[in-house]
Amino acid sequence: MLGGRRVLLAVSGGVAAYKSAYLARRLVEAGADVRVILTESALEFVGPQTFAAITGTQPYTRLFGQDSVSPHTDLARWADLIVVAPATAATLSRLAHGLSDDLLSATLIASEAPILLAPAMHTEMWEHVSTRRNIETLRGDGHHFIGPDSGELAGGDIGIGRVAEPDAVVEMVERLLTPTGDATRFLVTAGGTREPVDPVRFVGNRSSGKMGHAIANEAARRGMDVTLVTTSDLPVLPNVKVVSVETAREMLDAVTAIDTDVAVMAAAVADFRPTSPSETKLARSEGLDTIALEPNPDILASVVARDHAPFVVGFAAETGDITRAIEKAQAKNVDLLVYNDVSEPGSGFGTDTNRVVVIEPSGETDPWPVMSKDEVAVRLVDRIMDQVTARG
Repeated sequence: MLGGRRVLLAVSGGVAAYKSAYLARRLVEAGADVRVILTESALEFVGPQTFAAITGTQPYTRLFGQDSVSPHTDLARWADLIVVAPATAATLSRLAHGLSDDLLSATLIASEAPILLAPAMHTEMWEHVSTRRNIETLRGDGHHFIGPDSGELAGGDIGIGRVAEPDAVVEMVERLLTPTGDATRFLVTAGGTREPVDPVRFVGNRSSGKMGHAIANEAARRGMDVTLVTTSDLPVLPNVKVVSVETAREMLDAVTAIDTDVAVMAAAVADFRPTSPSETKLARSEGLDTIALEPNPDILASVVARDHAPFVVGFAAETGDITRAIEKAQAKNVDLLVYNDVSEPGSGFGTDTNRVVVIEPSGETDPWPVMSKDEVAVRLVDRIMDQVTARG
């Protein structure tokens, strides 16, 4: 799968460095030409001869004193892709801040190749505000992430921060380096629709659009042809095509005009709209006893009903029991349904985190832990593309 591709494996200083030897072996077995950087801290955990025996090339360990007068630029130009595994909190911070004080950081700054980061650290370090800020910066710069996973950590702790397994990293490398022909077309809807009562007031909901925008950005980072239909003005990557709408009917018109391979319907569409919105502002003195409502179109159903329906992911923002979401997944005939309880702390509208349950059409459920919406987007796009690829 990776025959002839040049992969630079960079190992930074964490206990998880021992897994990088197996990762190097798996990359070589996949056909890649592998070179290795070991940081000074990594050498406290693993030895260079191990990687030399696996790859057939001595690892690079220093910015100065090498045979090359400029090892960082030589390696940066050589690599088709750079994998940093494990990527410690310190390594992420150096890259986010543009530092270049050792061979690894200088090589990353000098490279134009894709960079895949596999973080590994204790849960408290992963969740620290500075680490979250650095990760947001790196994602915005277009870098790719895999993991971290949850499980046993150094010192007997259990939590998120475990480095992604080597086989999963190899699969991601293959995905990033293997040409797939025309880019997969991704349609994402985001935000809460606003249904006017008059030119000033509206009926709506609290959806911020953060989840949908995170999904659009993640798909764009992977080279997808992404169109985002949104009511939100949150920033997106430059290669995301944005269609701004406000009402459910405007969103339906925009979605109907877009051909796509994958549709992720993350928007919180108002179920009803005022029947006769006023063309002028209603005066408080005149009173407003009732607002007559009528149903909005079911945008999700319209996409599922297409003659050549895409892979469709629905979202269900509910409160309490998951039963109604499971019934919705089956009734709507979607390929996946993402459920979250918006009454749960850290999982509601406007938050930076989410705790979702992915529901299959069979009703089978896969609960995910609380994580940032960016991390949810990574895992969700992984799952979508795995299923799309499996279906051919």
